[in-house]
Amino acid sequence: MTAEDLWDESGLTGSYEAWAFGGAPDKLAKLVVSGIKTATCSSLALMHLEGEPMPKPGDLSVILDSTGNAVCVIRTTRVYVETFESVTPEHAFKEGEGDRSLDYWRRIHMEFFTEELGAVELPFDEGSELVCEEFEVAYVHM
Repeated sequence: MTAEDLWDESGLTGSYEAWAFGGAPDKLAKLVVSGIKTATCSSLALMHLEGEPMPKPGDLSVILDSTGNAVCVIRTTRVYVETFESVTPEHAFKEGEGDRSLDYWRRIHMEFFTEELGAVELPFDEGSELVCEEFEVAYVHM
């Protein structure tokens, strides 16, 4: 199902962005649909480099899988900027990955962001700023 088809089916109004989670889009989309994953984060430096607008509460997004199929619609409920080293255990838990611990979160996200930013020749370290988002599922295709 395309993002447009899912959006039309949802009956939601307004505008939306369609995107897939980095790293493991299929696995992460399934965690969202199951209600386990209710947060994510992005590199603030990369957002600036790519000219992406800062997300805000109320934003709607169609989540895609690795093949571009629409999985669900989420609504952003909270956005804040935090350094990598200041991300809390609560945020790590809400991201829903692995054992949901801060140690696990730090390990996989340090690797992910180092690689992602390295590809565009930007550094990443403990002091790098992240845009942290919390969200709720607004619609799932049945």
